[in-house]
Amino acid sequence: MTRRLLALLGAALALGAPSAAATGPGSLRVLFVGNSLTATNDLPAYVAGLADASGRKLEYRMITVGGYNLEDHWHLGEARRALASRSWDYVVMQQGPSALPESQVNLQAWAIRFADEARSKGTRPALMTVWPESYRQAALPDVIKSYRRAAGAAGAELLPAGAAWQEAWRCDRRVGLYGGDGFHPSPTGTYAAALVVYGRLFRAPLRTPALELVGLPARTSRLLQASAATALGRKVVAARRCGR
Repeated sequence: MTRRLLALLGAALALGAPSAAATGPGSLRVLFVGNSLTATNDLPAYVAGLADASGRKLEYRMITVGGYNLEDHWHLGEARRALASRSWDYVVMQQGPSALPESQVNLQAWAIRFADEARSKGTRPALMTVWPESYRQAALPDVIKSYRRAAGAAGAELLPAGAAWQEAWRCDRRVGLYGGDGFHPSPTGTYAAALVVYGRLFRAPLRTPALELVGLPARTSRLLQASAATALGRKVVAARRCGR
């Protein structure tokens, strides 16, 4: 785990992690399938840290290959073999931005195929919205629409991480969600995505000091929590939407 995640866990223990809410699962086993947008900063480890900070538990496996889409993973076969173990509550999938028309068709087709395969093995499918390169940031609404449509067609849970990025930028364009290459996430960007994955899969509240990423200003942590909640369709008091 990254130093920041270890710091997050230390802060959670110092604050005293609350008990898991009765309305959501206390533990989950999740298979993550994707590329370097998931692998960078180890997104699943961030989700596991958020779960731990709230008295929950995430066990996971990550199958990622740089530049791969879901079609590539299907032909590689490792993800399908992992699903065949029937060990998972969820499989969380992602590929590139998939905003172009032909990419949208590809995402939808292979999301459907993977979702059907997952359900046949007793695993619930989920699709995590990503984001475009910084120089193509104007394409983010198309990325969000593409993933929403693919999740709907596949009957998969939608994890709208890209929409959480969009919400954060609506409040503050200076929030540094991109890493140095202008495509892969910074630790802050991974934290924003992890909040969405954690909040939806665990059906858990997001606005709590125990979930704040150490090293971020408290206002930025609150902003990202509110952005994730908004992206997930939860009601956020207007005065708190931008971290106030």
